[in-house]
Amino acid sequence: MSVNFNPSFNSVLSTKLGGVNSIKPPENNTGKNLIDGLRKTNELMNVEQASISDMLTGKNQDINSVVADVAKADMSFKLLVGVRDKLVAAYKETMKMQI
Repeated sequence: MSVNFNPSFNSVLSTKLGGVNSIKPPENNTGKNLIDGLRKTNELMNVEQASISDMLTGKNQDINSVVADVAKADMSFKLLVGVRDKLVAAYKETMKMQI
């Protein structure tokens, strides 16, 4: 049994979207996203270290840019640690499950 509240809407879906069946679910790129996050965090940490070194050697006199670089790296690292903690907690919960 099929109920069509608005028959013209179904035709719009089939013409605009190529049909309802052509809609694909999003791909699961969790591993790729995690690796990209690790690379980005590492890149921000390297920028932070270079910025601090430049300030200490006198190449950079702008303390505001150094503080901004340190803050970016700190937030990225905190996010990475939070994701790691969630993954470890999910793994522990999975291990507790009885088969």
